Amino acid sequence: MEGDLLVLIVAVMQSAVRAGTPILFVCIGEIFAERSGVLNVGLEGLMLVGAIAGFTAGFNTGNPWIGLVAAAVCGALFSAIHAYATITLRADQIVSGLTLTILGTGISGFFGKPMIGQVGPGFERLPIPGLARIPFVGPVLFDQDAMVYLSFLVVPIAWWVMYKTHLGLAIRSVGENPATADSLGVSVTKVRYGCVLFGGAMAGLGGAYLSLAYTTMWIEQMSGGRGWITLALVIFAAWNPARAVLGAYLFGGADALQLRIQAVGLGLPTYFLMMLPYVLTIVILVLASRASLRRRIGAPAGLGIPYSREER
Repeated sequence: MEGDLLVLIVAVMQSAVRAGTPILFVCIGEIFAERSGVLNVGLEGLMLVGAIAGFTAGFNTGNPWIGLVAAAVCGALFSAIHAYATITLRADQIVSGLTLTILGTGISGFFGKPMIGQVGPGFERLPIPGLARIPFVGPVLFDQDAMVYLSFLVVPIAWWVMYKTHLGLAIRSVGENPATADSLGVSVTKVRYGCVLFGGAMAGLGGAYLSLAYTTMWIEQMSGGRGWITLALVIFAAWNPARAVLGAYLFGGADALQLRIQAVGLGLPTYFLMMLPYVLTIVILVLASRASLRRRIGAPAGLGIPYSREER
């Protein structure tokens, strides 16, 4: 009995890592965007654009890595719409982000319609020799696909850039007080553009994971609300790339657990189990809506506020 329980725990945690990986990619990108002061609620649309771009490129070339590059490029280009609207034109960031979601959903639906049901190349599991045999930890962390391993590299690099480099200092200063950063010679426009485009590329990678690794076929609206979950996860992580890992796997674990519970058949309503990840999202957003709590957990002071040098 204990052996069966251990097997179940390992299986759930292994699935949690896989389910959390696309959210983790998107979260890292959004942390950089929000740290620079730009909120992007269009992550759902960006993920869908990345998913269809990655699947289409991978399907037509037979190479998932080409699909991955295509997803990142398309995600960055699509996010440029949001960057131009909010940074150059100083449009409302919420409205612009919602527009991205609507556009992304429509674009993926249009170009994905001929692809429905098609099976393309994907990233298969790639156990790391030796490490994959470590009890408990091995199957969870080292018996995964290449994109999961890529996420293991992205997180420490993102943390190092954010907290140990001049670029990271510039990003954080622009997000906290853009006027002061500007007076010190930091280009607020360039930093914000770069962070938004990077966030779009990472959202594209998150979407590509869904169509090239998590599944290897195109399913309409396959992001399934993960873009909205990521917005809550950024708050949960307190805008820190290292903490995003815990949050992503927590949400992934909730998703994996509800699937396992359904498979076991405990008699709980299916829709109740499916809403578990979203309940966590709502709870976090409600708690974080308090201004005092946002300040306490380190929300950038300039988040969502357009900047103009003429209005300093």
